[in-house]
Amino acid sequence: MIGRLTGVIAEKSPPQVLLDVGGVGYELDVPMSSFYNLPAIGERCTLLTHFVVREDAQQLFGFASAEERSTFRLLVRISGVGPRTALAILSGLSVAELSGAVSRQESGRLVKVPGIGKKTAERLLLELKGKLAPDLGLPACAAASDAQADIVQALVALGYNEREAAQALKALPVDIGVSDGIKQALKSLNR
Repeated sequence: MIGRLTGVIAEKSPPQVLLDVGGVGYELDVPMSSFYNLPAIGERCTLLTHFVVREDAQQLFGFASAEERSTFRLLVRISGVGPRTALAILSGLSVAELSGAVSRQESGRLVKVPGIGKKTAERLLLELKGKLAPDLGLPACAAASDAQADIVQALVALGYNEREAAQALKALPVDIGVSDGIKQALKSLNR
């Protein structure tokens, strides 16, 4: 229903943010990973959102990246994992850390998140196996070189998501130039 909000940050109180969008204040719960990257109060900000309607409440959750939101949506589909638990998981682990824990089947990593017991951690590992890519959530700045970072940024600007851009980058030689890298990445993405 509400997919994205752009406005001015009116208040910040972890994990909540009050975003003023054209005179209407939206309260959003955000994972701490997004919260720490928000601009200061009074500055403009765009957050992707997920709207939850329950019998007793309506909640709006905000995310700094599409990967974070899609991971949140995967988490809330798992039996026994509600929005608060999913928010706690994303506050305790980055998307890349969660993906790594799932691919290595490290339940100990998940148990460290408040509210996650051994059974829930094992259920998460089972349900998420194969659904999170190992490189999901790696920011463009994590690329090995400036040229690779520029290639990823160009692909994202052209409408590809960071996961697709990272996949295309893997197929390229490490020392490739920016323009040649973009051309080859576009060819591989259009196959």
